[in-house]
Amino acid sequence: MNALESQLDYPFGDQVPQPGAAVDILPGLAWVRMPLPFALDHINLWLLDERGQHGEGWSLVDSGAGTDATRAAWERLFDEVMGGRPLARVFATHCHPDHVGLSGWLCERFGAPFWTSAAEFAFMRMMAAALPGVDGPAAIPHFQRHGLADPALLAQMGSRRNYYPSLVPTVPAAYTRLQDGQRVRIGATAWRVITGFGHSPEHVSLYSEEWKVLLSGDMVLPRISTNVSVFAVEPEGDPLRLYLDSLGRFADLPEDTLVLPAHGKPFRGLQVRIAQLRAHHAARLDEVRAACAVPRSAVDIVPLMFRRQLDAHQLSFAIGEALAHLHYLWHDGSLQRVTGADGIVRFQL
Repeated sequence: MNALESQLDYPFGDQVPQPGAAVDILPGLAWVRMPLPFALDHINLWLLDERGQHGEGWSLVDSGAGTDATRAAWERLFDEVMGGRPLARVFATHCHPDHVGLSGWLCERFGAPFWTSAAEFAFMRMMAAALPGVDGPAAIPHFQRHGLADPALLAQMGSRRNYYPSLVPTVPAAYTRLQDGQRVRIGATAWRVITGFGHSPEHVSLYSEEWKVLLSGDMVLPRISTNVSVFAVEPEGDPLRLYLDSLGRFADLPEDTLVLPAHGKPFRGLQVRIAQLRAHHAARLDEVRAACAVPRSAVDIVPLMFRRQLDAHQLSFAIGEALAHLHYLWHDGSLQRVTGADGIVRFQL
């Protein structure tokens, strides 16, 4: 455990559920973990007992990626954890494939309605259809403009036209909208919707005042900082500012809130963790600002922020995150942005 982690309390210790099994968090709230085919190798999902509210079923928050391993784990869950009772509702925190990959499959299987925010639903439909602007080829000129010149890497990134559809094979055709401040009864308790921005278009977290439990999705994670990137579809964006502003929406939650994140282990110490995240990004911004004493592209900034070898998948997010920090400083006037004769965008003091 690193120094930052030691400031948090992990009430379940090293206990984690195996695929196809569950750990009870509270009566009526169970923790499920599914495998992912990435370096970040798991996602946490949450089952809420809906008996007495929506028939005899369960509600689910997030679904896992659309892989054979996840489907197999779900088949075991249906029998061994859910007791043959159906899903009554499927909720999604946001549109990323590890969170919604099997949402369509589950909704169709059980005839369950799909609940998420409007922007997340729209984006998952766009990406599942691989529409121009959000597909793999759209990333090539974006990455070239920000300094990536390696032909092999560019070809690898451009070939990912079907990346999202491969992990999200079907999407629900309709949805029920969740909005910031809305209160929704799920199972034995009421949950307040807290939307956040920067990581995804309109991320949904859910807070139970009665239980002092936050289903944080990707907005607050215990070990890693949430990816915040500038993407080709919104090339002038300032997502880091949106993300940091969104963290303020959790300021009224008590310090002893039990945070149930999408990745990592349940923890207490929400306000400590938010302070850590703010300090982390402040330090990165200081490093980026100092580096731009000479003109720097986003690709130039990547080794400063990520001091390890990155594969093509990781590099795409690293460039996006480097650009998010550069854009934060550019939008607030700390840096100037200049496009060179070579077509590469660079930032400087």
